[in-house]
Amino acid sequence: MKTACILLTMAAVSQAKLMKPRAHYEGEFVDHLATHGIKLSGTEFSTRLSIFAANSDAIEAHNAKDSSYKLGHNQFSHLAFDEFKSMYLSEPAPRAEGSRYINAFEGVKAADSVDWATTDYVTDVKDQGSCGSCWAFSTTGGMEGAYYLKYGSQVSFSEQQLVSCDTDYGDMGCNGGLMDNAFQYIAANGLCAEADYPYASGSGAAPSCDSSCSPVTGTAGITYTDVANTEDALAAAVSQQPISVAVDADFHWQMYKSGIMTSVSGTSLDHGVLAVGYGTDSGDNYWKIKNSWASTWGEDGYIRISKDIDQTNGPCGITSSASYPTL
Repeated sequence: MKTACILLTMAAVSQAKLMKPRAHYEGEFVDHLATHGIKLSGTEFSTRLSIFAANSDAIEAHNAKDSSYKLGHNQFSHLAFDEFKSMYLSEPAPRAEGSRYINAFEGVKAADSVDWATTDYVTDVKDQGSCGSCWAFSTTGGMEGAYYLKYGSQVSFSEQQLVSCDTDYGDMGCNGGLMDNAFQYIAANGLCAEADYPYASGSGAAPSCDSSCSPVTGTAGITYTDVANTEDALAAAVSQQPISVAVDADFHWQMYKSGIMTSVSGTSLDHGVLAVGYGTDSGDNYWKIKNSWASTWGEDGYIRISKDIDQTNGPCGITSSASYPTL
């Protein structure tokens, strides 16, 4: 059913009226394919060119507005949004209700601004590929920050261990998961370093679990805490360490290039990311988020979205599933 929906969407895009003659887009599209190492057959070339052209029109129309952020071409420009969503996002995974520790950070004064991305709390931007494993990257991001906070040493943790081995806690490999579930798995099993268990699911398929790596000392037995569902509580949490969060990633996320994104009304969670800071730019408050779509996307792999808005669950739903581990 999902494949049929994608094909119908692609057909609709290919028939859409474009702003300019088709030949106008061909040179840019050929450059796009070369830049990203994409090879296409004749029939698929035509379909993808139509999608690329439609995305070009959407980018141009948005950038012509007086907006605080820009859209731009990237490695996803040949994908219709429904197709992109099926490949790179996940089905919403709500938190399990029941006993858990929630910290509202009452009485804690958050710093005026924070940017953990400029410190060893945050590792280099990674690339999940066409696998719905964003939850694993959000989880390792939270672990990397917590590990540095505890030990003062930077370790890049293994997403592949979570994608392939975390099957008993509600997570589903390339088909989605939840950071809280992954923290429970780590508490029971520990977590290996990236160097000892490298990522291998970029093509969309998760290899079988390999239990031969040795977990990093101090990772087994962790606890985790959910952050109360407010922007104030999230700011207090982020002022202390990077925080694993989930968001609603729409078409503007797919084609985001730079600036503070104000398209933040959606709150249906489908993407796990890492909140690494917040601040103010030209009077506009923002959250800074580390993504897992490589450094060729967005602001060198990061996005800034509006902060301090009057919306339940926060901008893009960022406050509704925030959590962090404690080592």
